[in-house]
Amino acid sequence: MARRLIVRAAARLGPVLLAAALMSSGAAQAGNQKEEELAASVRLALEHAIRDGRPPKPVFHDEVARVRYQQWFDAMSARLKRRLPDEQTRTEFLESAWYEATRAGLDPGLVLGLIQVESAYRKYAVSMVGARGYMQVMPFWTKVIGDSNRRALFDMQTNLRYGCSILRMYIDMEGGNLYLALGRYNGSRGRPEYPNAVLAAWKNWEFKPDVMVTSR
Repeated sequence: MARRLIVRAAARLGPVLLAAALMSSGAAQAGNQKEEELAASVRLALEHAIRDGRPPKPVFHDEVARVRYQQWFDAMSARLKRRLPDEQTRTEFLESAWYEATRAGLDPGLVLGLIQVESAYRKYAVSMVGARGYMQVMPFWTKVIGDSNRRALFDMQTNLRYGCSILRMYIDMEGGNLYLALGRYNGSRGRPEYPNAVLAAWKNWEFKPDVMVTSR
């Protein structure tokens, strides 16, 4: 009840305060995705994405891309230090988040904003409906496109891979409409609270390179 009152009050004051209210309430903001019929091609694509065994290490085709990634990493590491104080954990998390986001064609800042709203960067977060981990993935997905190992959703890379792949699927299903895709990810399609909260949180993780790098 208290959490609902906080969210209602913040919602009247705009999405930025709503995002703050969601974080201060303490509960994981459940990614209550709905199990639905998937086309065979979509299911196969998701299964392939989940089973890709390559390590989440950034690979760059030129120096420009490498330098821009390093600038992004340094900026995000500084912003994330309070939430993930251990340097090794923070490094592995950012490497995986960048890798899985870009692999799925998503802005890493969007993924970081979604994680802020969904779990407040808690690896072992569990929502009231059973969604798990950083991106609050519902366990049924491990049966639909995985190996039925629900415990794996507490593994950092596995959770990020599932979450990014599922969000990418929803964006494609919604014809590129991010607002509706975010609602579908949260199981609240058509309602404004969750998409507004994620879009507001995304602003915390926007990145612009300090120095423009050009190839020679």
